[in-house]
Amino acid sequence: MDEAFLRQLMADVNDGVISADDAVRQLRRLPFADLGFARVDHHRSLRQGLAEVVYGPGKTPDQCAAIVKELLDQPGGPVLLTRASAEQAATSLRINPHGERYDATVVWRPAPPRSERVVLAAAGTADLPVADECGVVLAAHGLAPQRLNDVGVAGLHRILKEVDSLAEADAVVVVAGMEGALASVVGGLTMAPVVAVPTSAGYGSSLEGITPLLAMLSSCAAGVTVVGVDNGFGAACGVLRLLKSRERAATEAELSGASDG
Repeated sequence: MDEAFLRQLMADVNDGVISADDAVRQLRRLPFADLGFARVDHHRSLRQGLAEVVYGPGKTPDQCAAIVKELLDQPGGPVLLTRASAEQAATSLRINPHGERYDATVVWRPAPPRSERVVLAAAGTADLPVADECGVVLAAHGLAPQRLNDVGVAGLHRILKEVDSLAEADAVVVVAGMEGALASVVGGLTMAPVVAVPTSAGYGSSLEGITPLLAMLSSCAAGVTVVGVDNGFGAACGVLRLLKSRERAATEAELSGASDG
């Protein structure tokens, strides 16, 4: 349940399209539904502007499918199942058809396209699974990120070729393992918010992502935001929060201007 649905529901009651009792029945499951093994949050999009997401690990396939069904039974935005096993994805899609599977992520009811420009840069081919997770989550929310693959600092000319794209972006996600230097390079080339994702790809003392994590946290490019190791999902949510904040500020400014007029 999101703001658009709630506004339409109130308008329908006001216009007599539906009765107050019908509206109450639709709102009865707000803010959550208790399935016994899970309390499914129908209020998340109203609070955060983000879809409720089902995290696969630790759940049975039937539990995943039941949570997805509960979310889809209510109106609203996209529904995602993340880090899903093959069995979790198959069961969830069998019970809830019309979803699309992208490796370990399944998406139902994707949002309509949005116009914001997001660049998603992966340092190396080994970082692509994490970047792909980020890209799927962004796409589920209506964004079409520009993908820059294999642009790590071992061949600096590869990312420098994309300076114009970085300069025009509304937000940038950088996914890098090894020593994680790409985040600092990109952070020095664009004024857009940069969300850095360390990955567990790397030789020797990369320490399964700890080295790029610490390097990104210590970046000399001021203001780079860092999420956890291999957390492409979290990076996408960070970008969505940033863009939602901008959208809300623009809406408030527009309403203020209209009232002044």
